[in-house]
Parts: sequence; C-alpha cells; structure tokens
Amino acid sequence: MTASSNHIRVGILGASGYTGAELIRLLAQHPSTRITLLTGDRAAGKPLGEVFPHLAYLDLPVLTKIEDADYSQCDLVFCALPHGTTQEVIAALPTHLKVVDLSADFRLHDVDTYAEWYGHAHLAPDLQKEAVYGITELARDAVAKARLVANPGCYPTAAQLPLVPLVEADLIDADDIVIDAKSGVSGAGRAAKEGSLFTEVTEGIHAYSVAKHRHAPEIEQGLTKAAGRPILVNFTPHLMPMSRGILSTTYVKLAGGASPADLREAIASRYQGEPFVRALPMGQVPATRHVRGSNHTLIGVVADRIKGRAIIVSAIDNLVKGASGQAVQNMNVMAGLPETTALMQPPMFP
Repeated sequence: MTASSNHIRVGILGASGYTGAELIRLLAQHPSTRITLLTGDRAAGKPLGEVFPHLAYLDLPVLTKIEDADYSQCDLVFCALPHGTTQEVIAALPTHLKVVDLSADFRLHDVDTYAEWYGHAHLAPDLQKEAVYGITELARDAVAKARLVANPGCYPTAAQLPLVPLVEADLIDADDIVIDAKSGVSGAGRAAKEGSLFTEVTEGIHAYSVAKHRHAPEIEQGLTKAAGRPILVNFTPHLMPMSRGILSTTYVKLAGGASPADLREAIASRYQGEPFVRALPMGQVPATRHVRGSNHTLIGVVADRIKGRAIIVSAIDNLVKGASGQAVQNMNVMAGLPETTALMQPPMFP
C-alpha cells in the first residue's frame, strides 16, 4: 500500500468506542483516506450520528456487525476492539488488508508472556510473529514494511519514549526505574463499568492494578530490547477525575557519571526533528492540558534533590498519541504518506 492519487479505503472495527470515535475525528481531516466500513456490534444498523452526535455531520457508512463486514472495499483496517477479542478477528481477515490493531492482543512478542498476563492462550501465535510493535519514533522502518502493526498502549508510550534513549545510552541504572503514572477515565473504554461512574471517580484519585497492571510487561519488553538484557520496572497506574490524558512521572538513578542535564540532552538529541516528541528546557515539566487533543509528547527532566537521581515527567493524550493518533501516524508510515498528515492540530486549551 503506497500513497497515490487514489484514497486509501479505511475500515474501523469497533467504531462505537472512544478510540474508534477518535480515529474518525482524525481521519475526517485526512486528505488521502476514505472511510468505507464501520463496525459496532451493539450499534449495528445505526448511523454514526446516533452513537456520536459530534460526528453526525460526516457522510459515513452505517455501522454494521463484524460478521457482515465487506472488506472488498478496504485497503487497511484499524481494529479498535476490546482486548482478548482481536486475535481471531485479525487472523480471519483477508490477507490483502493492512492492519493497525489498537488492542493489546499483539503487543507482547512472547505468547507465553501474553498468556501469563492476559489469562488465556494466544489465539494467533503464527500471526504474532509478523506483528510490529509500533511506537512510531522507535520503530519507523519496521512499521513502514509491516502488514500488521500492534499499536502501543498509552502508559507504555508515555513511559518508553523518554526511557528508551536513556537505557540504550546507559545513562541510567535500568534496574532502578520507578514509574508513577496517572490516566484519564477514557482509558478504561466506553463500556459501562462501576469503577468508571462519575461518583466513583470524581473528587478523588486511586491506584489500581497495583503490581499487576498488564502494561508492565509491555514497558519491560521495550526496555529489555533497549538494554539487551531482561529489565523489570516498578509501575503503578492511577485513575484521575479527568476525561483524557496520561501523566507519567519516572524516578531514575543516574549511571556512568551522567548528570540530569545529560538525560535531557540525550532525549532532545534522540527526538531532534521529530514532529510529535519534544524535550522541554531543563527543569520544566509538562501537564496533560499542554497536550490535550493532540498527538504530541512533552518530556521534562528535573534533578532530584537526592544526589545521583533524576525525575522524568512525560505527558500525552491517551486517546491520541496513546491510541488513535499514533495509529494514524503508523498508517501514514505504512502508506508512504507524510507522517504528520491529519495530526498537526495543536492542543486544546483550556
């Protein structure tokens, strides 16, 4: 699939969820794509405007069930389906399709690790072998050649973008990494859940999945690759009373005589020229409101008051760079299109 005068015909499986809606919002501004298929089993038969009134002005296909989908009119599909449901769906897709999967089903390279953390055997192990884990800035060449891209999780994107360059350069002790991260409620998906109710979330903050969150092995997989040896991290997620955003605060021990300023310089150097990743001036830290609605990642480095340590703060929008925006970014790379297409809108403020 390459860029041409023809539009890329795009299908979105799971278009009735938050990441599906965000894909549609972004692709509505894309000059080289045309949405030809939308699925949403519970909303099958409905026009999209009944599910998402804010998108009612768009001329789009009626939502259909996956089993009724016509893939002959698609060149690429985004899978925005719940975790644990995607492997068999993608395995059954026509092989002419390129796929960007926003679920966790193909993110872990090792199928035994997947089974350990997700509680069931991987249902498409042969397909897993060809899946490319796609933090775009760290895997651009592989993404360009891929048929199936496993779009990374929101927490792992916010954590790995600053940490991978530092681990690769041996500037930090990779065996002493503590990640304290906060997410907006949209990260839990659109399905009704008691823990996502307004009265359960508002006016408070709480940690969840402590010492057992499924994004931990995903982060460790990327850092293990960067280090060339097994890496384990302390990772604790928290739910915040906001609709979207990830703020990841990471505590690290310096190595090899490095200073906190060296960490900031390594991050800035690694992402020089990257349109969506920026290192802030030394000592400045980002906030989720600085990236809301955008595909940007902001990274700040601060010298800890404890000698030999530093604190790294990164911010992304969990629905954009943490999901649908990065998925469109990967699609652009797969199609040979300018990587920034449909993604250069600035953050929304306030």
